[in-house]
Amino acid sequence: MRLGSFLILAALAAFPACSKKDGSGCAVPEALPHPMLEGPTREQPRRLLSIGGYTLAVSWSPQYCASRMTSPADHLQCGGEMGQFGFTLHGLWPDGEAAPWPQYCTPTRLVPDAVVRQNLCSTPSVQLIQHQWERHGTCIAQKPAEYFATAERLYRALKYPDMAALRGKTIPAKAFLEAFAAANPGMKADQIRLKTSRDGWLEEVLLCLDKTLGRQACPVYKAGANAAAFIRIRQQAPARDP
Repeated sequence: MRLGSFLILAALAAFPACSKKDGSGCAVPEALPHPMLEGPTREQPRRLLSIGGYTLAVSWSPQYCASRMTSPADHLQCGGEMGQFGFTLHGLWPDGEAAPWPQYCTPTRLVPDAVVRQNLCSTPSVQLIQHQWERHGTCIAQKPAEYFATAERLYRALKYPDMAALRGKTIPAKAFLEAFAAANPGMKADQIRLKTSRDGWLEEVLLCLDKTLGRQACPVYKAGANAAAFIRIRQQAPARDP
């Protein structure tokens, strides 16, 4: 698809953020995997730093699932039990005043089951919910419910270009950034970064936020996919058995 034809997509009706394609409902299973406490490690230590802004990360689920063909841990998201997902909420992350960011700020417990269930249709992984709270949420809020409510509010406010028209396409990164911004009134392309795989598949959209959770231009030290590069957008992966 050429740049000019793709930019027409920015004028199409924008779609509200929805964790499942076509806006269909999401049924949370009765039995869920039991999460594990993680905590800091030598490779990922506790860091108490001043917060300089935030990043809201949303993942393109078809690509995530395509790269995890046999992992039972990803069955809720990739196995079809809860449906087929489009963009999902990876997390809300505190950024530092410079490149390092705060993490694992306060020792904590498991995220309550009620909070997990309330957020599972946006972040369809019990362990990822636990991880987001431990590593990032403890630096932002005092309780898991507060942290996830803030992240959910930001995620649900997002709109997208018509992703159904882009599945399976190879397009300029610059064009995708501009179309994504156009779908969200007031958003600018320089407030967004793209994360791609080594071979150019779209993995995540990362939105740069200031200290008040308002949009801001992404800091220069936060690299993303080169705007001049081409990105590939994965089609919906078929459901798989665990």
